[in-house]
Amino acid sequence: MGTQSDVFSASAKSTVIVDFESLYQTELPRIYNFFRYQIGDDQIAQDLTAETFEKAWRNRARYRADLASFSTWLFILARHAATDYYRKRRPTLPLDEAVLISDPQGIEDTAQERAEFAQLAKLLARLADRERELVALKYGAGLTNRAIARLTGLSESNVSTILSRVTQQLRTQWKDEP
Repeated sequence: MGTQSDVFSASAKSTVIVDFESLYQTELPRIYNFFRYQIGDDQIAQDLTAETFEKAWRNRARYRADLASFSTWLFILARHAATDYYRKRRPTLPLDEAVLISDPQGIEDTAQERAEFAQLAKLLARLADRERELVALKYGAGLTNRAIARLTGLSESNVSTILSRVTQQLRTQWKDEP
C-alpha cells in the first residue's frame, strides 16, 4: 500500500495524477463492504462496486484533490450509485439472501455466520434509509465519524449520536429476535 504521496503526484499545471491501481486495491474492500451493508446482496454489491470504480476511472480527470480526498470522492460516487439502484429497483426482500465472504471454515461456522448475517440483514432492512446508510458507511466501509459527516453533510456529533442510538436499537432487537 502506497503513501498518499506515492498515490498522487502533481504536474506543473497542478492537475493531480492518480495511481488508480493503488487506490483501487486500497478502496475496493471498503466500497464493496459499503454496498454489502447498504444493499445486502453480494452480487449487486459487486456490480455496484464495479460501476463505482468504472465511473471513477472515466471521470478521473474531473477529480479535484483540493476539494476532497480521493476516498471521499469515491464514496460520493458510491452513494450516488446506491441511490440510483434504489430509484431503479425497490427490493421487496432486501438482505434475506446475503452470504458472508469469509475464510474457509467448518460448515457449522459458516452456517452460523450466514444465519447471523441474515438476522442482521433483517434488522438493517427495518432501519430508515439514512440510518442504514450511516451503518453501512461506519461498519461496512470502516469510515470514521468525521469522514461520514463530510460525506453526508451531518455534523460529526449528529453522526455519533445517530450511530449510537441505532447500534443500541440493533443490539436490543438482536436479543429479542428468535
